[in-house]
Amino acid sequence: MLQELDSVFSTRRALSREQIAVHPQFPAIERQIAEHLIAIHDKTPRLSRLKASHRKWLMTHSLYALSLQRVESDPLSGLTATRFIEIVMQLGAASRNTAAAFLAEMVAYKFLRDVAGVTDRRVRVLETTEISNQAMISWFMGHMACLDQLDGGGRVAACTADPRLFRIAQPIAAAMLVADPDWRNPPDSIGHFLNSDMGGMVLHDLIARLDAVPVMAEQISIGPVALSDLGERYLISATNLKRMFKRAETEGLLGWTLPRRRGDLLLSRTFLSDYFRWQSAKFASLDEAYLMAAAELGKGDSAQPGSSTDPVTGRPASNFGNSSAIS
Repeated sequence: MLQELDSVFSTRRALSREQIAVHPQFPAIERQIAEHLIAIHDKTPRLSRLKASHRKWLMTHSLYALSLQRVESDPLSGLTATRFIEIVMQLGAASRNTAAAFLAEMVAYKFLRDVAGVTDRRVRVLETTEISNQAMISWFMGHMACLDQLDGGGRVAACTADPRLFRIAQPIAAAMLVADPDWRNPPDSIGHFLNSDMGGMVLHDLIARLDAVPVMAEQISIGPVALSDLGERYLISATNLKRMFKRAETEGLLGWTLPRRRGDLLLSRTFLSDYFRWQSAKFASLDEAYLMAAAELGKGDSAQPGSSTDPVTGRPASNFGNSSAIS
């Protein structure tokens, strides 16, 4: 255990997206994280719907990072509507009105709440609630477990021992990903899924059906897939589902072995390769953010794993709201 924790402070470099994408175990890791994210959806389906399109994913991680940026000594720091809308506008993820409505929806569903003790009534400062925190921590730890399997690391053990690693790393990773044009603009082959509400969950569902390490032939069978079953599980209309799949079918990216979408569903090599390479950007950013957080906590005796204090460090996270960090 101690040896695993010591690896946090090693000088190794983060895994690159190229290393991750070509790793022979990465398809199995993708299946693992897909199953993990589906489990989070099953536990909190309403929260899942607020981040299951790529645009909403960008907004959710942005607001969460701002929330973690709050410093107790500055009562007006952290997540405010003004800061959130400014970031969303810079990203081009949504209009001002859409961003404001998204924030209001998060409050209405009790995924955000007002920070107590803010005396300036002109500013509404928000923070994430317990259910939001549990879901984001689970998301983060699921990815750490996958990275551990790629290189035998001890990220999960380290993050369990010191929760500050998550609190520092999530805003760093969010800033990296929203600034990354490859992540912000998915390949056309999968983009029309990700631009639809719950399209991200549909992709996770398809990936979760892969063999652990699929043979990357020109077409890979994932077994029978009925659109009606997908619609029932993820509460997607038949019209929306057909629209997602029709474009992919027309472009030869996927298709069924029998007419009328019956039989086994076949995914093309292009479809899977594009998806895996796009996902590799996320894993690489998370690994780099994890190492930056570990380095931040390695300064001084009070920053050793297992410390009883849990400050929200300002230095890495504070750049998230600046235009230079996301433009």
